Amino acid sequence: MWFKNLQVYRLPPGWAMSPGELEEELARQPLTPCMGQNLQSRGWVAPQGEVPLVRSMERQLMIALGTEQKLLPGAVVRQHTEERAAQIEQVKGYKPGKKMMREIKDQVIMELLPRAFVRRRSLRSWIDPVAGWLVVDASAPAKAEELVEMLRNTLNGELAVTMLEPAQAPSALLTGWLSAREAPGRFELGDECELCGSDESKPTVRYVRHGLDGDDIRRHITEGKFATKLGLTWNDKVSFVLTEKLQIKKVKFLAVRETENETSDHPEEQFDIDFALMSGELSLLLKDLAEAVGAPLSGGSERSQKREAAEA
Repeated sequence: MWFKNLQVYRLPPGWAMSPGELEEELARQPLTPCMGQNLQSRGWVAPQGEVPLVRSMERQLMIALGTEQKLLPGAVVRQHTEERAAQIEQVKGYKPGKKMMREIKDQVIMELLPRAFVRRRSLRSWIDPVAGWLVVDASAPAKAEELVEMLRNTLNGELAVTMLEPAQAPSALLTGWLSAREAPGRFELGDECELCGSDESKPTVRYVRHGLDGDDIRRHITEGKFATKLGLTWNDKVSFVLTEKLQIKKVKFLAVRETENETSDHPEEQFDIDFALMSGELSLLLKDLAEAVGAPLSGGSERSQKREAAEA
């Protein structure tokens, strides 16, 4: 359940839906089996178990986008296409041209689709209406956009999420932290970074499991390279790699993971425990990160913001 890669979005100010309201909307577009000639189907599935479609824990929400995709191995398609082309050549006395071969291949694919294997995947998203975050557990932005677009369509276009808007280019921020040998606030430099040159050849230097306070790194920066990835640790609790596009990758929960084996043996209860721990840590981490990069802390419902102010 623990998220490994974070694609981070800001919810629009004032956005707030109860678990029941969101459940009702998602239930209109559940995942249905990929049947007939369809290559793929998408729809909402339960983040854990069979129900519900919205998992709620301490005002935090989790949803999951399910995908069924038919798999047709290229070797199988090619074999059937070549066999069909050989039959045509034998009957008509000439080899099919490129256009006919494409038509044969398309026909073969359509015939094989009903018998293709189906792969099911799910993509989870954590929604924090209190602080105004929408986070997708995906390593690539394109995958996260699939979920965001599907959610936007499900909510009839009422989901104008935005990306974090830092005060300056993230690569400049990361390079500055590296150069100063210090990260801001509760962040500390980790043991991984990537430096890239600005010329056409894009010379790249990567450090993995390596101290980041050496003079060689400073020399690369002096020569004009800038940081595109930087390993960080937040509050001695979470380590991750921050990219120049403010993607958070290789997330590891250093403290809460240690208690995992001491909690419930029941999957449903364990999921709720993990969800509460994860969302609690990530909510604070994202707040600190937004402050560190100079991104405005807007979002969340007005009611939630007032509640936070009262609790402070």
